Amino acid sequence: MQTSIKFYFDLMSPFSYLAHVKLPALARKYDLSVAYHPMDIPQAKMAAGNYGPSNREVPAKIKVMLADLKRWAKHYDVPFTFPKNLQVELWNVGVLFAIEKGEEEAYVNATYAKIWGQGCDPTDITELQQVAEGLGWDVTTFTNFVESNEAQTAFRKACVQAHQAGVFGAPIMMLDEEIWWGNDRFDFIEEYLQQR
Repeated sequence: MQTSIKFYFDLMSPFSYLAHVKLPALARKYDLSVAYHPMDIPQAKMAAGNYGPSNREVPAKIKVMLADLKRWAKHYDVPFTFPKNLQVELWNVGVLFAIEKGEEEAYVNATYAKIWGQGCDPTDITELQQVAEGLGWDVTTFTNFVESNEAQTAFRKACVQAHQAGVFGAPIMMLDEEIWWGNDRFDFIEEYLQQR
């Protein structure tokens, strides 16, 4: 029996931000850990055969989606500010650094607070470096890692592995043979855990 919930997420995803508000505590409640799997949503959608327009290209959808996001943030009592842009690849690569240090939950909390809580500009490397500094990491070592070809190649490989695992979007949580998609699936996840 698996002892961790696999969490497939992209730091560009506000719904992944909202899911992460609840997931770590739920996992701990059932003596499980969270296995963090950063990935790229647009790439995952394309790999799964979803060539439709992005949410931003459908005005009626984005209007309702933004309202829903604000409702969820209020429901979870967390701040929500749309970031300056969604170019978060280096931030996603940073998750791999955090995994090596065993501090992925703290890193994901800090990055989501910056991106979706404060609405920072993810293309400003100093914003990302502030996260590393706040976690007590050597900023130069961290920056060199996220900008390295090796780390970026590892991230691209992780994206391929996510697709091979059946990931088509984010957030996706997996445990045993079960898959849940979305920040609003926690009742179903807990129901499964209670019967497991």
